[in-house]
Amino acid sequence: MKSLLSFPLKLSIFTTPRNLFWTVPCLLLFLLFTGCGANPSVAAPTTGTSTPAADTSTPATGTSTPAADTSTPAAAATPIFSPAPGLYTTAQTVTLSAATTGTTIYYTADGTAPTTSSTQYTRAIPVSGSEVIEAVAVASGYTNSSLAKAGYVITPPPVSGPVVPTNAIVASDLQALDTWIFDHDPGTPGTAVGATSLVSTPSLSGNARQFVSSYTDAGGEIYSVPYANDTTSMNFVYDGWVWIEAGSNIANLELDSNQVTENGQTVIYGFQCSGDSQTWEYSGAGGHWVSSSQPCIVSNWQTNAWHHVQISYSRDDSGNVTYHSVWLDGNEQVIDATVPSSFALRWQVGVVQTQFQLDGLGASGGSTVYLDNLTIYRW
Repeated sequence: MKSLLSFPLKLSIFTTPRNLFWTVPCLLLFLLFTGCGANPSVAAPTTGTSTPAADTSTPATGTSTPAADTSTPAAAATPIFSPAPGLYTTAQTVTLSAATTGTTIYYTADGTAPTTSSTQYTRAIPVSGSEVIEAVAVASGYTNSSLAKAGYVITPPPVSGPVVPTNAIVASDLQALDTWIFDHDPGTPGTAVGATSLVSTPSLSGNARQFVSSYTDAGGEIYSVPYANDTTSMNFVYDGWVWIEAGSNIANLELDSNQVTENGQTVIYGFQCSGDSQTWEYSGAGGHWVSSSQPCIVSNWQTNAWHHVQISYSRDDSGNVTYHSVWLDGNEQVIDATVPSSFALRWQVGVVQTQFQLDGLGASGGSTVYLDNLTIYRW
């Protein structure tokens, strides 16, 4: 770098006095501060004080507006069906539930999607045929649940029962006759007292017969009614529906038919579900009960429900009775037994009657049983 004193002046060429005292300092200032004198192209030196730039931002007011919540509420839990959808052989009672607290469930069964205008679920839904139930759950603070759908197919087992010819004589609604009588069966131990009347509930026909019995020491109560005069019919089918009320104590349930033939002999078609032998029993020689090979325990029957009982039997001219089969709720149990069952009881010739007997279980107790749609076919 050249000496500042040699830039670009040479003392030897000046002919007039020069103010070097000014010139040199000026050159030094030019180099140090990039400006000198009034030269407008030279920037003024910094004075140490600057003017702040204007603040164009909006001052805070002390109050802020929160951002809008754009999140979506959770959906209510989807309804659950019980029992599970599927194939069943009997009618079902369907209940709906949802895990979300405070849920209201709406449902349809006509193929349309449920809305809040549909039927509100408040009780179990009976399903007796094949149908599809659709449901949606609604709860405050939640979006509606996903659609729940359940299909139920009710396919009853093939109907089984005795064959009745078209020419058979039909005696129906025998439980509604007002000539029923009742008494303690002296062939049973202990004592028994009974009462009977027609009731509408429980009932299939609107006129079920109620049998209320009390007993001591396994006593039995006989209920019977005559319903025809017939010495010639040789084939019978007993067809009735039985309801046993919860809490009943029954050892044996007897369902009989009796017929006095032309010779004055009484043919007894005795048949019972025996808690003693735990089989179906039939009357045999000497009026004694004979156990079949088919099981039956009346105390195991579902209570507060109707049970369909059908019994097929026939006789010959000598008073021998053949017990063919019994059907309980459509399930056939083959008996196929022939026994002598004709007795000289001196009953009125031609009388045909039916008996319904309840034997107590244990030292004391009672039972309430209903009989409906009792029909007896004969030919």
